[in-house]
Amino acid sequence: MTRPFRFSVCNEIYKDFKFRDACQHMKRLGYEGIEIAHFTLAESPRQISKADRQEYRRIMAEEGLSFVGLHWLMVSPEGLHVTTPNLEQRAKSWQHIHDLVDLCADLGQHGVMVFGSPKQRSTVGGMAAREAVAVFTEELAKVAPHAQDQGVRILVEALPSDQSDVINTLEEAASIVEQINNPALQTMFDTHNAADETEPHTDLVRRYFRHIAHIHVNEMDGREPGTGDYDFGSLLETLIELNFNGWVSLEAFDFSRDADLIAGGSLNHLRKKLPTGDIAPRKRTQAGA
Repeated sequence: MTRPFRFSVCNEIYKDFKFRDACQHMKRLGYEGIEIAHFTLAESPRQISKADRQEYRRIMAEEGLSFVGLHWLMVSPEGLHVTTPNLEQRAKSWQHIHDLVDLCADLGQHGVMVFGSPKQRSTVGGMAAREAVAVFTEELAKVAPHAQDQGVRILVEALPSDQSDVINTLEEAASIVEQINNPALQTMFDTHNAADETEPHTDLVRRYFRHIAHIHVNEMDGREPGTGDYDFGSLLETLIELNFNGWVSLEAFDFSRDADLIAGGSLNHLRKKLPTGDIAPRKRTQAGA
């Protein structure tokens, strides 16, 4: 049976590793791709020189890893907010997104940018949630052509209400994607951040599959797969049936264990959950396919 997707891992669990050592460890465990939080490289993308970008790209290639994309887009520098009524702060924040698009393109081809960042998009200054969503949508539409020119896809991530009051469901994320209608903008599915969803996750993936360009896997409590009871088997089976051709990427939020246990244990668990029988894939309709 052909499995059209590949496994990758987010690099912040390798905080005590040099970049090449982290890449070697990922590859040794069996991962094929690396997803990068830019703050592990520098506080701001503008601080990462052209030479350094070329070096990171060369290391990934030499170690046999594909660059998947960026996530945790707005953790640093401090003071960013994309829906604030403060126009100066908002402009600075969206320039940061513009800069990240360039970084993403420099690090590899066809990279994605997972746009979560709950604190930096939640309502502030007395703004209603619907107003914040409107601002987010308007500003995202402005940066979309640049992302398209650079071959980068920005992915609107739904976040649970205990993290943000702006874009809490996959339906809301997909609605923004459809409203802007640019191929550089899609959404993604994160098992942990789907906590507010009321339907089975496999049903959601089926319904919005045409817009889903990326998958994050983690347990509902933020630990890595295999430490809880999330039904990854059903999710993986659904992705295979739908002929998903993107990345399934480990993003853990609990770093109390070392990289061997987090990354290695997760990949072993996911591989065990892969279906062993033949599943006939449907015609590919996924975003960007």
